[in-house]
Amino acid sequence: MSADPANLAAKGAAALSSQDYPAAISYYSQAIERLPTSVDYYIKRSTAYQRASSYSDALSDAEIAVVLAQRKGNRDQLSTSQLRRGIALLLLQQYGDAGACFGWAEKYNEKDKSIPFWNKKLEVDLSKVPDDDDRREVTITEIPNREVPKPSKPAPAKAASSSASTSKSAGDSGRVEELPDDYEEPKKTQQAEPAPAATEPPKPTALAGVSTPADKIRHEWYQTANSVTISLFVKGVPKESTTVELEKNSLSITFPLPSSAEFSFTLDPLFAEINPSTSYYKILGTKVEFTLQKVEQGKKWAALESTAEPASATSTSTAAAAKKEDKPPVYPTSSKSGPKNWDKVVDDLAKSSKKSKAAKGDDGDEENQNTDEVDYADLNDDEFSADPVNGFFKKLYKDADPDTRRAMMKSYVESNGTALSTNWGEVGRGKVETSAPDGMEAKKW
Repeated sequence: MSADPANLAAKGAAALSSQDYPAAISYYSQAIERLPTSVDYYIKRSTAYQRASSYSDALSDAEIAVVLAQRKGNRDQLSTSQLRRGIALLLLQQYGDAGACFGWAEKYNEKDKSIPFWNKKLEVDLSKVPDDDDRREVTITEIPNREVPKPSKPAPAKAASSSASTSKSAGDSGRVEELPDDYEEPKKTQQAEPAPAATEPPKPTALAGVSTPADKIRHEWYQTANSVTISLFVKGVPKESTTVELEKNSLSITFPLPSSAEFSFTLDPLFAEINPSTSYYKILGTKVEFTLQKVEQGKKWAALESTAEPASATSTSTAAAAKKEDKPPVYPTSSKSGPKNWDKVVDDLAKSSKKSKAAKGDDGDEENQNTDEVDYADLNDDEFSADPVNGFFKKLYKDADPDTRRAMMKSYVESNGTALSTNWGEVGRGKVETSAPDGMEAKKW
């Protein structure tokens, strides 16, 4: 039963899943000997070769898989075969050919979520290659010119046991008919001899491979005045098939998982710039550790990634926010009645001044329409112009910008007329306390 291709393929899949790539290659090779028209067997052996860093063998199997899938007209298998072909070419640094394969893979299956990932990796690698580099050229065709191996002949022991019947069917000429492409060896009966020991797969060998589930991979970080250290906790990251990028504003690492997927950890943009030439990383048995050297030494990072918007976007957002008149800014206050809208106070004061001028000669008891907002009856044109000093402040208030006006209004009202400030940055932080003259004590309410 061990010679059945399906059983051999099942053992190969188990070995591939447990990262025992030599055993997986051996099992799939035996299955292919018995059924060389199986697209899936070539795809899986190509995957095992790739993870064992045997990229040329991975490419060969992927190309045979493309030919077989094209013969059968199976679009899903064509997509997967072209993807495996492109991955092998990418690792062989044949970037133009890899891009072509990824395009063909996407043509047959646009829903494959792994294709965009490999296209992104190709884009990163191409960014480091000059425009006139030969590796950018496309030198392949969609369907490679590859010959599919034929099934192996029956084992000698089996042939000897059936020599009599073979002689009768083949005649005296001894001619043996050529086996068809879709030949599959019949399953052995219980009386069949066991497979030769030479065909047994080698014993599993300890190879580096990720043993931490993707959803369990985590990271931690800490910093000093000069550097930031990041630890990515994952066991068995293979050094030979891991890609790390350290740029002044970003960090990324990509490595294969036990499944056909790849794991990627990216920080872009970083909280602040780093020096890529002096930064470094170490792949250890239980983690990957990055040491990033700060460009601006002594600067404390509040996070690993920056959340600040680009300058242009920030200025646009600020301008848009400034146009919203229905929601004026609310400034800090310690008033028990809640925060005051000082923009409205300034506007109301201007209206009140105009009413005061228009009502001169009348009884002067015109009702203030905004007494619920703030009591500023004592702050009017007459008081400001009572003497040269107040006249100066009146002119200052009239010609001042909105922030200065808010500062003057808030400081005067909250200090009970004992303070008048033009610095909104200082006044806006909180309530302005009453400041009694020297030798006197402010009355507490």
